[in-house]
Amino acid sequence: MLNFALSLAVLAAFALLAGAYVMWRRTGNVQQAVLMAIMALVALVNVGIWTIPDKDGEAPLEKLERGSQ
Repeated sequence: MLNFALSLAVLAAFALLAGAYVMWRRTGNVQQAVLMAIMALVALVNVGIWTIPDKDGEAPLEKLERGSQ
């Protein structure tokens, strides 16, 4: 289930980036476009935190799926 949530977060981040670009080009509203891009960056960083391995070579997602902390 967490894999689904992480995949959805990545798709949402790409949609936010695309929406920010379209908003910037059509309306010229830079502030909202930048905020959307920052929100996409935060989502991608959160996915990275869960999936990038630590110094032991194991990602927090793998530890969670195994059931050990």
